[in-house]
Amino acid sequence: MTTARSTSSGTSSGTLTTPDGTTLAYQDHRPTTEPTATFLLLHGLAGTQGEWHDLATRLSTDDGHRVVTYDARGHGASTRIPPSTTREAHVQDAVSLIENLGLAPVTLLGQSLGGHTAMLLAASHPHLVKSLILVEAGPAGPTPDLPTQIAAWLDNWPTPFPTLREAEAFLGHEAWTKTLEEREDGWHPAFDPTTIIDTVAELATTAYWPEWSRITCPTLLVHGEHGTMRPDEPATMLTHRPDTKVVRIPHAAHDVHLDQPDRLHEAIRAFLLDLKFD
Repeated sequence: MTTARSTSSGTSSGTLTTPDGTTLAYQDHRPTTEPTATFLLLHGLAGTQGEWHDLATRLSTDDGHRVVTYDARGHGASTRIPPSTTREAHVQDAVSLIENLGLAPVTLLGQSLGGHTAMLLAASHPHLVKSLILVEAGPAGPTPDLPTQIAAWLDNWPTPFPTLREAEAFLGHEAWTKTLEEREDGWHPAFDPTTIIDTVAELATTAYWPEWSRITCPTLLVHGEHGTMRPDEPATMLTHRPDTKVVRIPHAAHDVHLDQPDRLHEAIRAFLLDLKFD
């Protein structure tokens, strides 16, 4: 079931209930003219769709594309403790949005864990995907200590934060304060830590090179100069799929979309322009 309401000119917000009962919160940004392309944006672990506000505005208002963003299960305004956190459940959520909102053929743009979900979707449902843009995301693995790393990262948050300003100073970007909710004693994470840790369980034990090799749509890989991808991962991805376009963004860490939004937008524009003339 899908419900939607208008929030501003050209933008509506809504919810979609998936077959397993998970509710997904989404926003649909529509240009004032007939869209030239349709995007689905997928955020990373412990984030929210609010991270995409700047890029969604650029793609929709400036470039004339339809752009849908959403909170992944276990994140933001979506179901906080969903019945499943598997990679397949995340892929099926994105498929449900594409099919129910009529987005196909869609350009998938995902960062980190959201990029990984987009990659798996492009491999398993090629008929739904026009092109794929991965930001700091790839098939490398396994990473046995990843759940422990995520748990330690979350434990390191000095919560509750007394103010949002102090939260932003610690987390690094204003967008990350949208993962917080206010309680009587301050600002706390608006997610269940166990759910977040469980979400990366399969990445600890599995590599996804077969899935990467099956993808047939045009693909752009964007990674930050100071990002967290394995040093040899972009080159190995090219070995498996030599037609992949790879862009390295200077002065960007893992959150390329927050660190260097102008350069990311330029890379996306150039990629789409190349596709137009291919």
